[in-house]
Order: sequence, then structure tokens, then C-alpha cells
Amino acid sequence: MTHVYRSKPDALNDLFGRGRVVIGVVHLPALPGSPGYPGAAIETLVDAALEDARRYARGGVHGLIVENHGDIPFAKPADLGPETAAVMAVISDRVRREVGLPLGINVLANGAMHALAVAQAAGAGFVRVNQWANAYVANEGILEGPAAAATRYRARLRADGIRVFADVHVKHGAHAITADRSLDELTRDLEFFDADAVIVTGQRTGDGADLEELASVRAATRLPLLVGSGVTPESAGAILEIADGVIVASALKEDGVWWNPVDEARVRGFMDAVTRARTG
Repeated sequence: MTHVYRSKPDALNDLFGRGRVVIGVVHLPALPGSPGYPGAAIETLVDAALEDARRYARGGVHGLIVENHGDIPFAKPADLGPETAAVMAVISDRVRREVGLPLGINVLANGAMHALAVAQAAGAGFVRVNQWANAYVANEGILEGPAAAATRYRARLRADGIRVFADVHVKHGAHAITADRSLDELTRDLEFFDADAVIVTGQRTGDGADLEELASVRAATRLPLLVGSGVTPESAGAILEIADGVIVASALKEDGVWWNPVDEARVRGFMDAVTRARTG
């Protein structure tokens, strides 16, 4: 296969010093500006994030993503206020300083510029962008890929070291707009538009990725490949035979529910399962 973009250093190796990474997600409570924000002091939000981050770190994950998952319903990028980036930068900086793990930022929905600003302010190494190229119909409406604007903004910030982890066929949406293009082509579009890693998901938060789809994406790109939803201790081994890493949250929360606190015992059990899969 002819590749469509120049080769680049392996983002996972550069950020984590290893492959087969496990990245936990710190789901923030509702932040100022969102409908569910109860008016809590910022320090209360910080404390909740730090406790989840500590449990992930003690459980042995290799990195973290800070995400404003409590801000449901998510706003489109143009409707995100500066307060979202400001508060996330404060919390993310505290998380990074507390646990010392490689850190990523995801600002929902598809807030690539906001995420880059937070990452630059907080010293994070990467951002997750759910729709980096092309467009799809999401819960929030039509979302367009921000790659052109975001890479220019990153250059203005002198933040070229911040890597972009981009989803292909992202969850919570319909892809009728691009239905005449194959999954291979959509994956190669991410590489062409300078993403640093590709993420495959299931249909919704907590849904597992299809292994055949995962293998198809693996064959279509040289970039590091991660699975970003629905990974369990039971499925991790099969997934990591194909993918280079996983992003996991729901399976590591109390009762397996994403809005609950992180369960340290579940984290340890998950990491034990990953270790067994690698050695077995």
C-alpha cells in the first residue's frame, strides 16, 4: 500500500516509553458553564479529579486523559466558553503534578483548539480529537474535522510537541456523510491530515470495538493504533494482539459505570489481565 504522509516518530514510544499502553480517563464532574454545574468550588472539582487520578496511578496505568465528560449535553466547539478551557487547564495541571503520568486532554464535543490550549497550559503531551478529518452527524449535530485550523493554532502556540490522537468512525454518531468512502480511506485521511495516533471505538461509551474493523484499520495505517471504548479484562488480550494500546474508563469505575469514581481494585485487576495477556 502506498502511504499518504511522511513517516514520523512513534507517538506512544515518545510519550510513554513503551508500546501496549493502558490509558485511564479522568471523567471530570460538570464544570462551570455546563447545565449540571452545581456551583461547587473549583477546589472541589480538583479534589475529585485528583482522587480518580491517584487510584489510576496506584493501579498501574501508563497514562491518563482528562475529559469534561460531566458537561452533558456537550456543546459544539464554537459554543464552548473560555471557562471550560480555563478550569480544565487548572485541573489538568494539578493532575499532572500529582501523579506524574503522561497526560492527554479531550474537550467535548470535538473542541480541538480548546484541548490544545489546555494541553499547552497544563504541560500535557497529547490531545484526543474525536473527529479530526471529514465530518459526521453526532449527538450535537454535524461536526466537521478541525485538522486544518487546529494544526495552525498549534503552530501559533509553538506547541508542535503536543500529539494528536484521532478517532476513526467515532462513537455516538452516524457516518452517512462519508458512507461512500471505505474505512481504510477514512483511516488514511487521519494520517494525511497529520494525526499521530488512531483510535477505534464501539458505538457508544462502554461498547466494545469490532475486532474485524480494528484489523482493517491496523492494515490501513502505520500510525499507533488504540481502542477507545468497551475494553474489559476479558477482551484486552485479543485487542492488544492487534492494537498498540487501550483507553479505558467504564470498566475501571465502581460497578462499571462511567460516572462513578474509579475503583482501584478494578484497575489492578485490569492491569493484571493485561500483563497475563502479554506474557501468555
